[in-house]
Parts: sequence; structure tokens; C-alpha cells
Amino acid sequence: MAGSHSQKLFAPPDGNFTVRFCFMNQTHTHRPWNPWPISIITFFTVAIIGCGTFIVFCSRHPADLVAADYYEQEVRYQGQIDRVQHAQQAAAASIGYDATTKLISIALPPNHSQHKSSGSIQLYRPSATNLDRRLKLTPDDHGVQTIDASSLLPGLWKVRLSWTADEKEFYLDQKILIGANPS
Repeated sequence: MAGSHSQKLFAPPDGNFTVRFCFMNQTHTHRPWNPWPISIITFFTVAIIGCGTFIVFCSRHPADLVAADYYEQEVRYQGQIDRVQHAQQAAAASIGYDATTKLISIALPPNHSQHKSSGSIQLYRPSATNLDRRLKLTPDDHGVQTIDASSLLPGLWKVRLSWTADEKEFYLDQKILIGANPS
């Protein structure tokens, strides 16, 4: 053949002839590089290594989310929920602060003042727990107790009142602002 290329016929065993052209003196061109196979393999490799690293990290940093006496704590907390509900049902119990007289007044429901009520009052300062005070509940015949707040530092205080009347426990928590200007 006189040209720069030649023709060759190949006969496969099944008898179907295919014509292929082979070109001489021509550079072989490559297909463009496909990044998908490498990307997929890299993604799964990084994901597996990341999961393994996370498992090792978690196993070396145990999280004790449950206390050893979690059941007893839950029973005590349920008791606290019950005391709050009892106080809400008694609805007439109140805690107030009079800025002009600087007195905290605590009033028990009328039916509790008629019976022997016992309990405690906690003056809780969230920003400085060393200023907290605990007092005994000693209401008068009308179920009212007043506390002099002139010695308390100005700011937010929580008055936590817990008392027992008729063998039932009650709890009331009220925020007050000492040193607030009377309005």
C-alpha cells in the first residue's frame, strides 16, 4: 500500500468480520482523566478513618451521665415536684417585698395558719452563695411572717419557702429584687 496507513482484516472465531484501521506515524491519544473513582474511594476512606477516630475519642472520654444513686435522686426530685404542685394548689401562699419598709412578707394560706405549720425560709443570692441565709418559718396567727431585708445587699434574691401543714409538704420559690426603687 502506498499510503501512510494500512488496513488489516481480523476474522474472529464466530465469523463476524470487523474492520479496524491502524494509523502509523500518529501519536497515541489518552482518554481524559476521570476523577470520580479516586474521589469515591477517598471519601469512603476519610469517612471510615473519621468514624474510627471518633470511636477511639469517645471510648477514652467516658461520660458519666447517670449518678450512682440516680433512683434516689429521682425520687427526691419527684418529691420536690409534688411540693411545688401542692403550693400551686394552695394558691393563697405568697412572698412579697416592700421597698419602702424594706420588709419581705411571707403569707401562708389561711387554712395553714390555723394548723401547726412548720418549715424553713432560705434567702438565696445567686451571685454570691456565701450571703445565703436560712431562717425558721414562724408565722403569726394570721399566717404571715415578715423578715427585715435592710441588711441584705441590693440585687436579685430568691426566697425559697418550704413548709409542712396537715402532713403535706409545700414549696414556693419567688424572685425578689432588693434595693429596687418603690414605684
